[in-house]
Amino acid sequence: MKPGPKNLITDVPGLLVGNASDAQLKSGSTVLLAAEPLTASVHVMGGAPGTRETDLLAPDKSVAKIDALVLSGGSAFGLDACSGVVDGLRAEGRGFALGPAIIPLVPGAILFDLLNGGNKDWLDNPYRALGRAAFEDASDDFSLGSHGAGTGALTAMLKGGLGSASFVLESGVTVGALVAANPMGSVTTPGDRHFWAAPFEVDGEFGGAGPDSAVGLGRSLDSRKMKSMRALAAGEELPAERGNTTIAIVATDAALTKAECQRIATAAHDGIGRATVPAHAPGDGDLVFAASTNARRLANPEMELGQIGHAAALCLSRAIARAIYSATPEDHDLLPCWSACQI
Repeated sequence: MKPGPKNLITDVPGLLVGNASDAQLKSGSTVLLAAEPLTASVHVMGGAPGTRETDLLAPDKSVAKIDALVLSGGSAFGLDACSGVVDGLRAEGRGFALGPAIIPLVPGAILFDLLNGGNKDWLDNPYRALGRAAFEDASDDFSLGSHGAGTGALTAMLKGGLGSASFVLESGVTVGALVAANPMGSVTTPGDRHFWAAPFEVDGEFGGAGPDSAVGLGRSLDSRKMKSMRALAAGEELPAERGNTTIAIVATDAALTKAECQRIATAAHDGIGRATVPAHAPGDGDLVFAASTNARRLANPEMELGQIGHAAALCLSRAIARAIYSATPEDHDLLPCWSACQI
């Protein structure tokens, strides 16, 4: 396996990603689009997901393909980013046709970034406009870190962000991951230098610090994030496991059914567990979409499906670390960036 030319999910031919952010809001939205509708499914391992239209992605549901996928900040408000993408697709005449009616199908998932130092005192929900702006921004190249759905993301100890990574398999199949990392857990070991995902790093893509040589790691659940959020809440009690979530998309050009996409999404969750400690908590909304462009037929689907799932998990671990590595400082941040802690 080798990273694709951009080391982004858009190395999967035909995929585009758009970001939109509001610096004052400290939030944003991200959309994944394709030239043609995508086969897709989803798997949720967090206990508190926030989603839109994910039921139709179950293998037993009749909808065969979808038009876009959305990741957004904003908690429940952020689900309206999907409406902005629906508006953009409809304007282009794209969607499921039922007689003269055109219905764009846009599942989405959100993360909690309402207590991150941004101005959340809006009169009208801003996320529909952010979704439409992300749709208009869609390209095969996009920025990582403090952009799109990762704009206001926080990990336990450092700023979170938007990340992506890819692999091209020996068979020629391309696999990529896109993630907005806002977990309850940490992505680095104590000291803020070494990433949990370090064993899976390729060519110094997130700093090249290597694995932590310490032993007995993972027992501390210290969280600057919770301390800062409680301070922002003016002393009001906050549940220790609320206000988190890692939401992701893994994608491939391999031709997959909805059931096979669901299996890839399930396997990809290992990437969250390898890059974030702890992961999949009861109050997290950890979720992975899996999508296929169906461009490349598999010679041996049973064997290759396992390889694709493994590659998706590796890409997701790398994408999470790249998200935090790429985060940049902004005014009124609650937590430091990884780069600021290396001085």
